[in-house]
Amino acid sequence: MISDRLRISYITAVTLFLASGFQAFGMYHVHAAAGITEGGIFGALLLLNHWFALSPALTSIILNGTCYLWGWKRLGHTFILKSLIASAGYSVVYAICEQFPPIWPQIADHPFLASITGAFFIGIGAGVCVRHGGATSGDDALAMSIRDMSGIPVERIYLTSDLIVLILSLSYIPFTKIIWSLLTVIISGQIIGWFQKSDS
Repeated sequence: MISDRLRISYITAVTLFLASGFQAFGMYHVHAAAGITEGGIFGALLLLNHWFALSPALTSIILNGTCYLWGWKRLGHTFILKSLIASAGYSVVYAICEQFPPIWPQIADHPFLASITGAFFIGIGAGVCVRHGGATSGDDALAMSIRDMSGIPVERIYLTSDLIVLILSLSYIPFTKIIWSLLTVIISGQIIGWFQKSDS
């Protein structure tokens, strides 16, 4: 039997699952289709793979695992349960999306539109999850933990971590591609911050 401290409502569970699924839908049909890279942990995985030939299968476990562990220490058991639900929603929806071609492959020819559209999918999906106390990825767990510890707004934490990774990624990715990623992380971070603030 699940203890009281791990009990969450069905509405919260469904909300976390669907919100992270919404994020996954945007990642596949917009970002992946347009070839827009990411900051944060995903961008760090690509960076480590490029320069040190470290498999994302391994580095993902290490980096995401470290962030989730910190989140568990700072935010408790319920955070982990909610994050598992959010992660499951992301994985399930992304796996379903992979069974079909992108619904708008032409978006690759419109990087400005893709970066803005993708930012809304990521910002809304991750923002709803953060508002309900769950993390779809290690980035979210890291931002939530730092905010809990320091009080710094989550949008600033997201922007800082994304900027660090994107600047380092200039070592192998052309600036013309990085600029669209930068636009995405700025917009999505602001949206996530808005969702978090609306619940405070």
